[in-house]
Amino acid sequence: MKNKTFSELMAACEPIEQSKIKAQITDNWMQGRTTYGGLSAALCLKAAQLAIADLPPLRSALVNFIGPVGGDVDMSVDILRAGKSVSNVQVNMNGEKGLATHSVFSFGAARKSRLDRSFVPRPDVPGVAESTDFFNTKSTPPRFTEQFDVKLAKGGLPMSGSSKHEHFIWVRHKDTSANDLAALLGVADMPPPAVLPMFTEFAPISSMTWMINILTDEFTSEDGWWLLRSAADHAKDGYSSQDMQIWNSRGELVTTGHQSVAVFY
Repeated sequence: MKNKTFSELMAACEPIEQSKIKAQITDNWMQGRTTYGGLSAALCLKAAQLAIADLPPLRSALVNFIGPVGGDVDMSVDILRAGKSVSNVQVNMNGEKGLATHSVFSFGAARKSRLDRSFVPRPDVPGVAESTDFFNTKSTPPRFTEQFDVKLAKGGLPMSGSSKHEHFIWVRHKDTSANDLAALLGVADMPPPAVLPMFTEFAPISSMTWMINILTDEFTSEDGWWLLRSAADHAKDGYSSQDMQIWNSRGELVTTGHQSVAVFY
């Protein structure tokens, strides 16, 4: 199977029957024995957009990573509710071993409001040119990371025994055609868990659930670079909870999120 870029994978999504979309995930997007979670979420979003016409802007996504998946997949799309302004859409990704990813997307039309303000300013961290390569680690990073340029602006490097539980990294797709909402979703899950810099040696990690809020319909940033923050709230009994944000190059907050991660360390 020939490796594909993010844009090629999205373009190859194809309806096979009503409310069902097929896709093929190539090996260059694997994270251990399963697909990189950001790509799974992006494919589910693409399936919703292909199956349902004239959806309003995406406001929020809830994603459960249930089982390993790769290769040929199909995604079933169901409208849970279509209200006056908000539509909730469920997408299940299935692979050879059954259900792999369960996602619910909330799309909402814009309404007039007296509120228009961001309460989380972009932190003062080094820019891309002043940041260091992120994957300077003791072991080879997952294969999917080859699809991104990644720079550490602040925090610890993976598996460096750091005392820090928060990191800021600059990330962009190497695929310069990846510049829409699905591409942003593909970037948003890119950071490894915020506790990974605290590791002193390799140990498996696995995202379980991911919630992300989309705060804009402007999906561009200078030269494709986005500033991503991940900060662990808590880690115990083999699980970690973390808070996440993304800013564009103009310092505008574009997403917020939260994630639960299984940690085998």
